[in-house]
Amino acid sequence: MTTLAVMRLLSADPLPGRSQHIFYPQVDVNPDSKGREPLDVMDYKTAFDLWSAKRASQQALVASYHAKLRAPESTLPPMMVSVTSTTADFFAMFAVPFQYGRAWSADDDAARARGIVISSELNRKIFGGANSVGRSLRIGDADLRIVGVLAPWRPSPLYYKVRGGRFSSGDTAYLYSKVDDVFMPFSSSLDVSKGSFEPFTCWGTIATPGDLVASPCAWLALWVRLDDQAAVDRYRAFLQGYADQQRLAGRIKFSDNVRLRNLVEWLDFNQVVPSDVKLQTLLAFAFLLICISNVVGLLLAKFMRYGAEIGLRRALGATRRDILMQCLSEAATIGALGGGGGLVLTLCGLALVRRQQVEYADLAHLDVTTLLITMGLSVAASLLAGVIPAVRASLTPTALQLKLI
Repeated sequence: MTTLAVMRLLSADPLPGRSQHIFYPQVDVNPDSKGREPLDVMDYKTAFDLWSAKRASQQALVASYHAKLRAPESTLPPMMVSVTSTTADFFAMFAVPFQYGRAWSADDDAARARGIVISSELNRKIFGGANSVGRSLRIGDADLRIVGVLAPWRPSPLYYKVRGGRFSSGDTAYLYSKVDDVFMPFSSSLDVSKGSFEPFTCWGTIATPGDLVASPCAWLALWVRLDDQAAVDRYRAFLQGYADQQRLAGRIKFSDNVRLRNLVEWLDFNQVVPSDVKLQTLLAFAFLLICISNVVGLLLAKFMRYGAEIGLRRALGATRRDILMQCLSEAATIGALGGGGGLVLTLCGLALVRRQQVEYADLAHLDVTTLLITMGLSVAASLLAGVIPAVRASLTPTALQLKLI
């Protein structure tokens, strides 16, 4: 049940009730792709063109990098922080919670404003958890004013950064890392951290090192919100039309190679659940089958040992159905008691998982659903194991059982 609980936590919908409306467009911008699967991100012009067209109800550009941060109002030394460079719709589209302040606006994006949002963990580290809205932090050589502080937020996985998971050979635990420390307007990031972005891949030489805007590189992601199927169909047609237009312009070679997956489909495509967790779950269920086989043998021996008692009950008028129900009731009781013991072992197992040095360790906990599954599976497994012994005990001839008295 420990592995099942971890599996459920890592494979659950990270944005329930909203994920079906969040989509991840892809256009094959790589001239060397030969029409295979498009790259996981796009080049600047393609992503910016699609974003600025405003064909979805909400849209956000997303790129991530690391930067050196200094807090002038703190005695803390400079530190490296993770930065998500995005646009104003990001927070509303992903329902990001705020503890203090607010997100920046679309006007701030256009004005290349120097307002940032920081995580609750960074706010606690630098400002002790106090309201830091209006204070300044320095990234690079730029002073940036805090306009918002996130409430504790732990998406699992960190879906807005998922890309390239299918190339990781199952080693995808990094996709469950903690939320980024700083969120900065994309336009401001181009000014403040121009040389900090890293390409996903390139199909040509970068003319100016660190300048990915005009480079033949894919590095920028686009997320859109589409509220119904009609909006999805319209956006898919828009995406295809844009690719066809760029093919005629000679910039895109494989215009038919576009994709539009929703959030859950994108996570499945990237195989976000680590392969070791999948393997542990399979081994756990294989071990469960072995346990059920052993319980079948033990219950068979138990019920046959009470053959004389069963024969006496049959002689006094008990039906085969009564005997069958008695045996199954005993099996269910054993299952319930085993479930209680398994629950204690599950809690111990989850405590050990939380001590591991993996990104998702702090996510391991026992929720109500897993608790009910634990008890239900234990009783169901016991009943399954008790069926054969119970049927055999109830079908044994009464005369043969009475000879045992």
